[in-house]
Amino acid sequence: MHYAFMLITEAQGKALLQAAAIATPSSQELSSLDEVRACRIALPVAVKAQVAAGGRGKAGGIRKAGSGAELEQAFGAIMAMRFGGEAPSSVLVESWLDIARELYLAVAIDSRVGGFNVLYSPRGGINIEDGPPPLSYPVGLARNFRAHVLRALLEPVESDAKVRERVISTARRLLEVAQANECTTVEINPLVVSSDGALIAADAKIVLDEAAAFRKTATAATIAAARDKAAREIRLCEEANLMLVWLDGEIGLISGGAGMTMAAMDAIDGAGAQPACFLDVSGNPTPAGFGLAFDLLDRAPNVKGILVSMFGGGLHTDRVAKTLVELLAKRVSSKPVTLRLNGTRSDLATTILGEAGHRNHATLEIAVADIVKKVAGTRS
Repeated sequence: MHYAFMLITEAQGKALLQAAAIATPSSQELSSLDEVRACRIALPVAVKAQVAAGGRGKAGGIRKAGSGAELEQAFGAIMAMRFGGEAPSSVLVESWLDIARELYLAVAIDSRVGGFNVLYSPRGGINIEDGPPPLSYPVGLARNFRAHVLRALLEPVESDAKVRERVISTARRLLEVAQANECTTVEINPLVVSSDGALIAADAKIVLDEAAAFRKTATAATIAAARDKAAREIRLCEEANLMLVWLDGEIGLISGGAGMTMAAMDAIDGAGAQPACFLDVSGNPTPAGFGLAFDLLDRAPNVKGILVSMFGGGLHTDRVAKTLVELLAKRVSSKPVTLRLNGTRSDLATTILGEAGHRNHATLEIAVADIVKKVAGTRS
């Protein structure tokens, strides 16, 4: 198995931000009830599940506690939850912020610009996907960053001059974090404007380049912890009778049977894209099996879209369609999904999907073209 990228926890990410003098809320990472009872952070607080996964807020993994009893209750509830099959090993307890605005700021590797892109939106938070795409400043190498260039890009979208200057300063520091720690993504969402005008990183999503770990002792230690998570992931797949192999692309593939999966991978490659994984669910085409498959792909940072391509010989595709409709209705992630169910009872599958607002694509080639187009749209 190949794990090219490693998403670290919020607490680990914020430690990197703090080292670059980026403000974060007062916090403590807690892993036991005794530690919770001894917590020194003034109430009210935010209680956050520490897992290497996105979508925690919508899934109930971030809660407010206004008293000691509420803090204990939130800790117990969160530690009993699962996020993509992963149980939190700790929670991050943070001061509750007095928020005036929520912004979005990130830097990310982009091969098209030969280095980093700076991304900014005046509208951040959990519904960032619902707004217009962030503006993009193609920096390339971090040393090419120019404050006046970003300032000119910010002026049409950010009316507050003080916020603009603070965003510029924070963007420069994010580039320093990304370069110093060999990160592929450093994202703050939301970047909070507090009631006194300060910028505070209320969250941190940082993805490390595993291939560079040997150059950084601290990075290597963080990746060692991430490898432990990967081992748990493998164990989950084995227990669920799924076959998973990670690759370096952007399109997550859920398929059935090694031959069908390889055909779908070839079709993705032929369309000018790259598969992010080989995920064969033929050993367990049940709600539990599909649920784990989606959980794994939804929290994988390199996966930008998901293709489900199933052929039903002995498998009734109408049953698969019903399972997919239920899963997609509950799904938190906004990553695009394309469906292609062919074979036994595929006419019924098409009807079931259509009634729920989903399209069953007629051929593998059409389905692949659709998901490639959707993934390209997420980058525009």
